[in-house]
Amino acid sequence: MYRLPRLGKSLSIAKKDLKIYYGKGPVVIFGILLPFFFFFAFLVGRKMPPLSLIAGLSGMAIWFTSTSISPVVVPWETRTKTLERLVASPISVTEMLLGDIIGSITLATSISAVTIFAVAAILGLMPVNFLTLLLGIVLASFCFSAIGVLISALPTDTTSDIMMLSTLIKFPLIFVSGIFIPTSNLPGWGTMISRFSPLTYFVDLVRFSFSGSGSPWMDIGALFGFSLLFLFASDFFHRRTLLKRL
Repeated sequence: MYRLPRLGKSLSIAKKDLKIYYGKGPVVIFGILLPFFFFFAFLVGRKMPPLSLIAGLSGMAIWFTSTSISPVVVPWETRTKTLERLVASPISVTEMLLGDIIGSITLATSISAVTIFAVAAILGLMPVNFLTLLLGIVLASFCFSAIGVLISALPTDTTSDIMMLSTLIKFPLIFVSGIFIPTSNLPGWGTMISRFSPLTYFVDLVRFSFSGSGSPWMDIGALFGFSLLFLFASDFFHRRTLLKRL
């Protein structure tokens, strides 16, 4: 019989992750520096409207930050043998994974929100729908963190294997999600692929939050649906690969 996860246990896992893992190099490199490098590399020598700039930076910031550590926590736990101790403790796989996601959300929302609002102030933009933007940041953080945890289901204790797989997924999605090129300007196959990218819906939600044009409900619904899909997929695959790690 399925038992609902206890939030207190998951919060303990999140606290542990924030203490141990979120001061590591990948957070600084992939979560903070890389989005800015991409942003300024794309900005230099181009004339882009401020709305496109803020939407692009927001998407990259939250995408990279949410997936900077969440894919490699479980492989690190496997290598250091602390995963065995977690499995032996009275905590379910779902509670453990949810804790990893909560820790990633905490970091991603705090860093991304500061980055987004700071750049918006520099560009002279103010969100028309402030609450919608905050909801989008939280939903996107959850969704992208769940993607990272799903990637970590690969049964290995070598973090480079996970990071290679993560990179193969993360970078192509950037170019079909409306960050650099509006999805309406993509070829037919690109538009089709963009619909399967949760990043597309977050970028669109940022545009709505700052412009006020359009409807956010499809984007919110898509992010919520993708979040549930990746959460359940993570739980499913981790349960089947857990014994291979011990």
